[in-house]
Amino acid sequence: MLSFEVEHEKWIQKHLSKRHGERKDALRRGHGFGNQLFVEKIWWLLMGHFNGLHPEYEVGDWRGRSYFVDLMWVVGGQYFVFEIMDYGTHGTDRTKYRMDLNRALFLQSQGFHYIEISLDELKENPNFVLAMLRSVLAPYLAAATVQGRDTNKYGKIERQLMRLAIRHQRAVLPSKAARELELNKETVIKYCRSLVDKGKFRAIPSGASGKIYRYEYLGSTQSPDLV
Repeated sequence: MLSFEVEHEKWIQKHLSKRHGERKDALRRGHGFGNQLFVEKIWWLLMGHFNGLHPEYEVGDWRGRSYFVDLMWVVGGQYFVFEIMDYGTHGTDRTKYRMDLNRALFLQSQGFHYIEISLDELKENPNFVLAMLRSVLAPYLAAATVQGRDTNKYGKIERQLMRLAIRHQRAVLPSKAARELELNKETVIKYCRSLVDKGKFRAIPSGASGKIYRYEYLGSTQSPDLV
């Protein structure tokens, strides 16, 4: 997951560079294990990028006080709050538990889509969380991608390669792809490079030689560019 690590670091540094004071400190303190697990095991596999996703996003509550939700996704005028819930920190203090529920209710009353995710489920059964979020977010993923889409941008082989990548954990090895799609290996490499130029694939260098034996799909698994 080299590309995830690189892009995740870029994403965090980008947000740190734009923040000051308490907002910056909140990001440094708050983007911990649970949040990182969510963006790696769920968000990255679902989206392949961090566009529109904000870590430790500041919102107001019903009393006019500020607090920071774990993650906020902004797409097409819609706001999605993702809170990663750890039983040990949210379930033992009754006052905190009550305040958490009040904040969730208030955000929903203000038009936010509020989604709580169990940290235990993220650790033990991330595929379930991924499947449920894919279903919940599907209409919004499509809307985010359709806007400004050029329907002639991707050819048949490019779409085949993107779909193949999704079936194989986002990875394409040209030799294996050539066998599966019954194409010449050089043809596969040509179209993989084209998808790199279009921002859908990333070439992954191998070892000290830096040779490219693998490509990674960066788009959404719900992208209409796949069909």
